[in-house]
Amino acid sequence: MAEHFDAIVVGAGPAGSAAAYTMAKAGLSVLQLERGEYPGAKNVQGAILYADAVADLIPDFREEAPLERHIIEQRMWMLDDRSHIASHFRSENFNEEEPNRYTIIRTQFDKWFSSKVREAGALLICETTVTDLMKDEKGRVVGVRTDREGGEITADVVILAEGVNALVASKAGFAPTPNPENFALGVKEMHFLPQDVIEQRFNIGEDEGVVIEAIGTVTQGMLGTGFIYTNKESLAVGLGCMVSDFAHSGITPYDLLENFKQHPSVKPLLAGSEVKEYSAHMIPEGGYKAMPKVFGDGWMIAGDTGQFVNSLHREGSNMALTTGKVAGETVAALKREGKPMTEANLARYRQTLNDSYVIKDLKKYRELPGILHRNKQFVTTYPQLMSKAMESWFRVDGIDKRTKEKSILKSFLSARSFTGLIGDAIKVARAIR
Repeated sequence: MAEHFDAIVVGAGPAGSAAAYTMAKAGLSVLQLERGEYPGAKNVQGAILYADAVADLIPDFREEAPLERHIIEQRMWMLDDRSHIASHFRSENFNEEEPNRYTIIRTQFDKWFSSKVREAGALLICETTVTDLMKDEKGRVVGVRTDREGGEITADVVILAEGVNALVASKAGFAPTPNPENFALGVKEMHFLPQDVIEQRFNIGEDEGVVIEAIGTVTQGMLGTGFIYTNKESLAVGLGCMVSDFAHSGITPYDLLENFKQHPSVKPLLAGSEVKEYSAHMIPEGGYKAMPKVFGDGWMIAGDTGQFVNSLHREGSNMALTTGKVAGETVAALKREGKPMTEANLARYRQTLNDSYVIKDLKKYRELPGILHRNKQFVTTYPQLMSKAMESWFRVDGIDKRTKEKSILKSFLSARSFTGLIGDAIKVARAIR
């Protein structure tokens, strides 16, 4: 007879661990299955952690979690081939007693989070692949099949938090076949430098950090962004573009990253660093319109598997933690009430998410992915126009400012036309309304 649990969680990333932790703390018998050698083994190093989502689960996490730097400054770059236009926000308010954002090393953080899950009472089994879901004669999910001998395990509910690939969810028909237009491929390197060098180059203190996010011609006409995160003794340097764009362009992710690293604005920040890691990872960016149904008879979906990523604000870990927590709370509440894990009862999960920032934010930006896909001028034409305008404006060369203004306006009208400029402004306004 198959062993039975109150709940089985597939995946030990932030979403899966949040779900398992929440249910274990509530006294449920929880089995968590992870196909990697250990939690975090499959993750790209270097990431942003949003503190509020963690504190909702473990209020005192800052006392023991492996955190790198708290972020005090956000820089936004618009690049052409030789220049960048920047906006940034830096505030001493971020040097607060309980900082809002941190850079982390995902492998270290996932291992630590998993230890808290096990302390709460969940059973974690790694190096185990879930091959299929078990269903009864009515089609209700009643457990999982794994690649281990005698690997059938039953449960009242299965939470799929398997990450972006969603192999089990796709096989079961709960998630659609991945569409290249809904996913980005991110590549990342870890550049190691002495701690004092990082702090000097980025003008930060011992525990302070900076995040740089960049758009523009560095992606060579593809929709995507570059980024630099400061860790204690390393920089996470990467770039991600839509899978569909990589397929059409024939450009390799590695070559694109090399080009980004050689940009005049980026190269000095990396000078003298030692590269020790290179990784690639898929990122769900389809947003609200790409979300599958996230609950049914005996099952729920959390984290990247459900497309819970706000690509405009580069938020993913917070949504993974929140959706995992809400999934776990839904199961725990139904258990307390003595209610079965039916589709009708598990609908409470989606209803709770609808009232949270997760669905509200995804719904707000639901048109953005499609608009950006169809309008690549936002990462090609505009960065070049803005850079040339700024160079002209700040260059003192004997040409009067009124003439410069006319020349700048003419360049914009020539590139996009008056109708095109107004149309682009309306598209952006509609996308972020």
